[in-house]
Amino acid sequence: MTSYRKNLPQLEGGLFLTDGGIETTLIFLEGQELPDFSAFTLLTTPEGEAVLRKYFRTYVELAKRFGTGVILETATWRASRDWGVKLKFNTTALAAANRKAVALLEELRQDLEAYETPIVISGCIGPRGDGYKSDRTMSVDEAREYHREQVETLADTSADLITAMTMNYVEEATGVVQAARDAGMPVVISFTVETDGKLPTGQTLGDAIRQVDAATAGYAKYYMINCAHPSHFSSTLVDPACADRICGLRANASHMSHAELDQAEGLDDGDPWELGKAYASLRKNELPNLNVVGGCCGTDHRHVEQMALHCLPLFRVTSALGD
Repeated sequence: MTSYRKNLPQLEGGLFLTDGGIETTLIFLEGQELPDFSAFTLLTTPEGEAVLRKYFRTYVELAKRFGTGVILETATWRASRDWGVKLKFNTTALAAANRKAVALLEELRQDLEAYETPIVISGCIGPRGDGYKSDRTMSVDEAREYHREQVETLADTSADLITAMTMNYVEEATGVVQAARDAGMPVVISFTVETDGKLPTGQTLGDAIRQVDAATAGYAKYYMINCAHPSHFSSTLVDPACADRICGLRANASHMSHAELDQAEGLDDGDPWELGKAYASLRKNELPNLNVVGGCCGTDHRHVEQMALHCLPLFRVTSALGD
């Protein structure tokens, strides 16, 4: 079994793809029912497992085609205690789902990994509450204790790191980092922002990154942005903390706000070519360390393909200059 724990290959700076918007893809394009956007519920049946296996294989094959690395996020964004209770998963069943989500990706890694396409398995953690709102917040200590359960379960698998997606306030993000540090796991924090480029709390990305780093001695390997369109945040990235610490991006396909997306009845898949071009522009200008690229709501393999097509030449230029 290959393991990159504590030696994550994406930290070396090459281009790594990740997947698109798993929940919107499975609901709108694959016709799956995901209560509360909980993709992990598919792990309860062989048919559901097959759907997830096909979904992730698509992105590994895409990475192999372009000769890049790939980071696979477990389908566990909703697989924490409160969501488990809501979905009628007891503690034992929830832990089993988290482990099974990693095992599924480990099977793909054993089958498909190549030297040119290292496969990193990331244990995905989501917010305790609504990813779009910060009206019910926890203290740092509360967040650390709440997320400890899922982090410790994932740490006891072949997952290489923890990635907390759609974090919308600093205290929860800090608690996740502390829980990961307690478990000896590398961790990445991905914030979501509103159309003004700020967290739902009104805090800027730069200030949020500095606050988490200050409270955790900079333990997070890097930061990301997810569940927002580049047009919402590109003008806010002049802060040096963003340029230095943001290495990953999983943007929405749609220009709509979170509130508008919540009310939308159909899928807004935007323009894949435009999104790929926006990623390349961010890499060239605002985010020089950007090397982990994928999508969020409304995106699928078409969008990630365009990200690869637009961004890969930038990495080849960098490599040539380094040589």
